[in-house]
Amino acid sequence: MNRLRASLPLILLIVAGIVLVSSGIFDRFHPGHLVAHQQQIHARINADPWLSRLVYIGLLTLATCTGIPLTIVLILAGGFAFGIVEGTMYSSIGLTLGSLILFLASRYAFGEGSKHPPAIAEKLHHGFERHPVSYTLFLRLVPVAPFGLLTVALAWLRCPLWLFLGATWLGGTLMLAFETSVGAGLSQALSHGHRLGADLFFDPSIMWPLGVLALLSLLPLLVDFIRTKRHAAAESSQEKPPSRGIGPTG
Repeated sequence: MNRLRASLPLILLIVAGIVLVSSGIFDRFHPGHLVAHQQQIHARINADPWLSRLVYIGLLTLATCTGIPLTIVLILAGGFAFGIVEGTMYSSIGLTLGSLILFLASRYAFGEGSKHPPAIAEKLHHGFERHPVSYTLFLRLVPVAPFGLLTVALAWLRCPLWLFLGATWLGGTLMLAFETSVGAGLSQALSHGHRLGADLFFDPSIMWPLGVLALLSLLPLLVDFIRTKRHAAAESSQEKPPSRGIGPTG
């Protein structure tokens, strides 16, 4: 009963995420919908600047704390609607607040630890134990897994709250800057008469941030390759028999 009570906040967040996805609200933030209603969106923002920004931050906070992997749609929409600087700032607030809620709910649910940790937490355990600060920042900066899933894993690993908040804000904001740039570039390209299509991705304002995100997504593969090579080299050096020196004959 105590375990169920501890897990209740996390269960409610999961249910809220299912309801949020089922409501179809993310369809309104799809690039096609944003393009079709571009003038109306900017008109509403200009009419209610504070309310529109608070609604955006609140919606991104809600989406992040439920752990659903669709927050990228909202982040791109933030760049589309508010530009790079404002969009990154508002997204950073929503992402940090939502991650904090999910982190606290997960840590409360896990208690002092579980005999059956999430699979991803087991994979991250050794790296986190050896270099907690740099490893946590790496996980927040490089997309090795969905953001919400990493938040749950860090909660199970008992990541200190100060480290979690600092890494989430710093690493998450750096990622958001590039993701928001894609949305802002989309808005800029369309305002110059470009049409929504495959050719739009070759626009410099969209191509460069997409290229950086692609490189970041490949970084975990590079790290795994280097780690595998080092492990193989260490094993081969251990398997080699020790060299025998030539001693004096009696």
